[in-house]
Amino acid sequence: MIKEITRKAASGYVALVALPALALAIGWMLVQSIQAESILAVAWALALAVILVCFKGFFMVHPNQALVLQLFGTYVGSVRETGLRWANPFYSKDAVSLRVRNFESDKMKVNDSSGNPVDIAAVVVWKVVDSAEALFEVDDYESFVQIQSEAALRNLATSYPYEAHEEGQVALRSDPQAIAEKLRHEVQDRLDQAGVEVIDARITHLAYAQEIASAMLKRQQAQAIVAARRQIVDGAVGMVDMALKDLEQLNVVELDEERKANMVSNLLVVLCGEENARPVLNTGSLY
Repeated sequence: MIKEITRKAASGYVALVALPALALAIGWMLVQSIQAESILAVAWALALAVILVCFKGFFMVHPNQALVLQLFGTYVGSVRETGLRWANPFYSKDAVSLRVRNFESDKMKVNDSSGNPVDIAAVVVWKVVDSAEALFEVDDYESFVQIQSEAALRNLATSYPYEAHEEGQVALRSDPQAIAEKLRHEVQDRLDQAGVEVIDARITHLAYAQEIASAMLKRQQAQAIVAARRQIVDGAVGMVDMALKDLEQLNVVELDEERKANMVSNLLVVLCGEENARPVLNTGSLY
């Protein structure tokens, strides 16, 4: 693999003063040689042509940018020093941005690990850290980032369920931080060869596909109802147990097993019922 080589380039401001001065001096010498019909006129003309070609060596490096230099197809280094610079005029120069960039994928329909179709999208924050790898190891590093990020997102979505079905299971919806970290590593592994660093990767859209969304909504509602009922029943049982213990400790009333069962039944109906209880006064004996 071709790794980046940091190369120093001459200050363009010094060359901006030196080259015009040399051009003027050589031009004056050329005029003098022509007037004197000297054989040195040809040499001065060639020297002036060389100086004029050297003007092609000027280039600008902007902040957060690297210029990749090549000499007749051979990589010679990358310049990151900002400002006006000067280098061999025969170098070809390709600019590579080192700025932080975002890529947001389109919404994709994939099957999760349970086989349920889901719509998913993600955003990837990335930047180039090796200009040589980005330019020479892949054909188009921007397109490479997009395609590999979407491929990593698809692979991640098929590796985890949309919802956790077991205790401690990692799921797309319930563990956003863990999924984001796994997605970042997944994308980074694919983009290492392109000289790209993935700063962050997160899911921006996650939902069941339209064809099963209504069925899954009913399932979620049913699960929520069951969970709520379980919590209500657990609380009611605790309150009934506390009531029986308090009555026994305070000697408010002595209850045999049948009366305890009747009281437990009544209290559970009152505490677990969806409607307000309607008390019935018993003026006679339980038996």
